Amino acid sequence: MDVYQIITDKIVNLLEGGIVPWRRPWTSTGMPRNLVSKKPYRGVNVFLLSASKYVSPFWLTMRQANELGGQIRKGEESTAVVFWKIDDVKRGTEDLEVEETDPKTRRRFLLRLYRVWNLEQCELSQSVLDKLPKIETHQHDPIQAIEKIIAGMPNPPEIVRGGSKAFYSPLTDRITLPPRELFISAEEEAATQTHELIHSSGSEKRLAREGICEAAPVRPSIPRKS
Repeated sequence: MDVYQIITDKIVNLLEGGIVPWRRPWTSTGMPRNLVSKKPYRGVNVFLLSASKYVSPFWLTMRQANELGGQIRKGEESTAVVFWKIDDVKRGTEDLEVEETDPKTRRRFLLRLYRVWNLEQCELSQSVLDKLPKIETHQHDPIQAIEKIIAGMPNPPEIVRGGSKAFYSPLTDRITLPPRELFISAEEEAATQTHELIHSSGSEKRLAREGICEAAPVRPSIPRKS
């Protein structure tokens, strides 16, 4: 198994899909971190986990879920993360040589692939869940002028709320948005919602734009810069 290639392919697929996980106008409870150790993930793992569809920042291995008295829900798909460190080892060890330190030792990268699941994919006891920090929410009223425009759209797509991604799916003619209370302001919510509605206007049911009709099943949103 080529760990480097697995991670590279994952990053390329995310970028080609238009996912920019470091800039989103909605919130969660912080950076991705392990549920048991509470330690935040570092390096490329932040990129990989932040690009998920889940709101919760907590992740854990199957063993950790079982040790907490819970389990991963049947059919849930894991996410790959990597663990790495640099060791000084004796010559003769079959690992990647990076730099020689003395005639008897050399330095190597130790790279391993792990599978983790988000808290939202697990069934855990309420006592465990009660100890976790609450998700930061924001109270704001929708902009009425924008709501009026959306309500007046002919033959509108279905709009559903859930998860931590915003995207339009030509396959189902559906827009998915994070819950309203996760957006940091009414303006950011309106900008994201209208952005996806613009994508949906290209459906074969509406303007039949070539780029939308021949697109992949899901077109993730690229949030605008401030």
